[in-house]
Amino acid sequence: MSFGRTVRVSIAIPLLLAAAACVPQDGAPKAVNAASSAVTPAPVQPPAAPAAPPISAAPPISAGPKTPGTAPAPATKIITDLTAPRSGVGTATYRCGNGGMITIQNLGRSLRVIGPDGAAEEFAASPANQSSRYQEAATHDAIVIDGREALVMKRGSTPQTCRR
Repeated sequence: MSFGRTVRVSIAIPLLLAAAACVPQDGAPKAVNAASSAVTPAPVQPPAAPAAPPISAAPPISAGPKTPGTAPAPATKIITDLTAPRSGVGTATYRCGNGGMITIQNLGRSLRVIGPDGAAEEFAASPANQSSRYQEAATHDAIVIDGREALVMKRGSTPQTCRR
């Protein structure tokens, strides 16, 4: 019985250690191997000089101007930082139930709303750590974004649903 347990443990421990070595311990994504990005292209050798044509041969027909051999551009290294917040800047136009239209510009932590009369209002995220509920501090007007709909709540008016 103890021999069987020893065999199972001796198989499981190396597998667990190998799996733990593959997972970053700080939660950040692993960086690209620096050795693979340091590969340089092989040097380009100039083409050999063409042989002289025989005297009776016609001159060769040229397809266009030739450029000397150029080295290929170095590989571009793309680095994606998954911990940085995404840019949420974008603009959308919504049609409201009363026949009016509003334009909402997402500025990340706030919205700029341009009404049908052309007046612009700033709405801050409320609470600040989310991206669906926004409120204007002075008037307490609010907007809730839900997919392709925006619920616009203005003081003294019935809430309106506006759709993209």
